[in-house]
Amino acid sequence: HTGSYIDILAAFAILIVGVLISRGVHQVSRIENIIVSVKLLVILMFIVVGATAIHPQNYVPFLPAHQPGTTFGGWQGILAGTAQIFIAYVGFDAIAANTAETINPQKTMPRGLIGTLLLGTGFFIAVSLVLVGMFKYSRYANNAEPAAWALRQSGHYITANLLSVVAIVGIFSALIAILLASSRLIYAFGRDGLLPKSLGQIDDKHVPNHALWMITFLAMILGSVFPFTFLATLVSAGTLVAFIFVSLGIYALRPREGVDLPEAQFKMPLYPVLPAISAIFSAVIFWGLNTDAKILMVGWFVIGLLIYFIYGIRHSIINKETH
Repeated sequence: HTGSYIDILAAFAILIVGVLISRGVHQVSRIENIIVSVKLLVILMFIVVGATAIHPQNYVPFLPAHQPGTTFGGWQGILAGTAQIFIAYVGFDAIAANTAETINPQKTMPRGLIGTLLLGTGFFIAVSLVLVGMFKYSRYANNAEPAAWALRQSGHYITANLLSVVAIVGIFSALIAILLASSRLIYAFGRDGLLPKSLGQIDDKHVPNHALWMITFLAMILGSVFPFTFLATLVSAGTLVAFIFVSLGIYALRPREGVDLPEAQFKMPLYPVLPAISAIFSAVIFWGLNTDAKILMVGWFVIGLLIYFIYGIRHSIINKETH
């Protein structure tokens, strides 16, 4: 039936993660490492077990023809699908947000980002190939647990159940990464004067608790009220916009290196071509999002600009130092 509801479980899960992070980063990182290790093992298990049930005829046609007037098939379908699942790449944003708590970030951050990008993309491709090979892609329509379903249909019940359990537990690792990164970003804004200074304070455990709890309560409200597909599309849109600005920001930062900024140990290769390619590709994928997502993203962007011009620009520490 249709009607309004509040997802209490979603709010409770976010609250638990908020409490865990508030107790200190080292404790959370141990939990995160264990969960991620288990997730990777189960993904490998799915790939190995699922590969035994592949039917090559399911790959024909490998790229279905585009249906005019829809976002199905052809390169249009690929772009539309990429735009919808770009939420998965918000994790790379999360890694970058924790630079301040990383040992030797000039070397370890690029290695971590490039390594996880290659590993994550490789797993995405492998899982997709196995899934489509097991059953015709059309049979996965509106399926909330395609991997576990495919395993059960193939008679691998134990692996399917294990995958379902780990998928639920794995949600916590994603929440940890996102809340950790978001709270650090808000803390940085508060520390630099772009948001109220109270958000830029840390407690005796070196946790920015004011920023953390603000983000936690906002996430509880949004996560429990709005449907996942809506939030996923909005986060994908936000991630793409962030990637566009980061790519274009290289043009502003590179000329300043060695002048008023230190020389970077890692520099984006193929400058000035690669930043432009990155920004263009992100913009094309963003354009593949539905109209509602694009309108909402513009709305968020305008709100951000208003906050900056009404509050941030007048309280910015860097702005005060340069004047």
